[in-house]
Amino acid sequence: MASNLGRPAPIKEIECRAGLPLDFDLLQGDEPWVARGLVGHWPVVKDNANGQQSLAYLQSFCSNKKTSAFLAEAEHGGRLFYNDNFDGFNFVQLDTTLEAVFAKLSALESDPLAPTLYVGSTNIDQALPGFRKDNTIDVPDAQPLTSLWVGNKSRVAAHFDYPRNLACVIAGQRRFTLFPPEQVENLYVGPWDLTPAGQPISLVDTHEPDLDRFPRFARAWESAQSAELQAGDAIFIPGMWWHQVESLSAINGLVNYWWSETPAVYGAPMDAFNHALLSIKQLPPAQRRAWKSLFDTYVFNESEEALAHIPEHARGKLAPLHSEMARRLRAELINRLKR
Repeated sequence: MASNLGRPAPIKEIECRAGLPLDFDLLQGDEPWVARGLVGHWPVVKDNANGQQSLAYLQSFCSNKKTSAFLAEAEHGGRLFYNDNFDGFNFVQLDTTLEAVFAKLSALESDPLAPTLYVGSTNIDQALPGFRKDNTIDVPDAQPLTSLWVGNKSRVAAHFDYPRNLACVIAGQRRFTLFPPEQVENLYVGPWDLTPAGQPISLVDTHEPDLDRFPRFARAWESAQSAELQAGDAIFIPGMWWHQVESLSAINGLVNYWWSETPAVYGAPMDAFNHALLSIKQLPPAQRRAWKSLFDTYVFNESEEALAHIPEHARGKLAPLHSEMARRLRAELINRLKR
């Protein structure tokens, strides 16, 4: 993995006692961490010594609900990516069931030329009802979306998620490589309209980085952090951190929790990003710079200095938003977008 660039720094490890509630501050932080053995007491981990047994345990909860799976030929080395023309991908998407996926993973386990088979982001309460009764983590003050990821050896390119992410390995071994949000310009992000799984990805192959084509990636690599996790280990990935995930075993399983502390009434930042692409990016350079100054002053500024001259009761939408004002702003935006 980027062998000619050296090894990335290790992700910070913290001490957490398995089975006890996680510290709230740990889950609100802006730096990643790894907790060894955090879910080692889960039956899916503790009572299953290998991947086959883990699949059998998961199978016992299956609801026979339809799911989607990615299938890529062995020649791609597990890398789920674009095709050569960037008008499609090097894998196909299949409509199947988890039972069928588990059976195929079991059959492929000992095949050194096995194709890549991968199921991602499957709602665990719908796909495996009852699983979370004995295999779960309490995320304080949040109602996270809980998902299952399962497959054989694969590489998912660096991408970001807006919500915070707590990922728990339940079978096999995984390598996570993380980049801070400010490295986005050095990651050579691909198309936003055509993405392998909904999020834009880095085009750099970290196993063989082409620094002639992607020279700035060397700077991103200097800021990278990495960790290899075994079954029972967990990793916290703050929102907006870019992360590459590699499944290193013939049978891998992971359960993750996504959540945001920001109420839904405030809307999705990606909507604002798309609106900015529509209404600001097309302006002449001088006007874009003017709008950047407004955003820096009223959106990204973390001090009170810009508002100190306005009485608090008169600050309106410039003040910290409450839910009523958020609803008024949403209604105003909806009306304007209809014009």
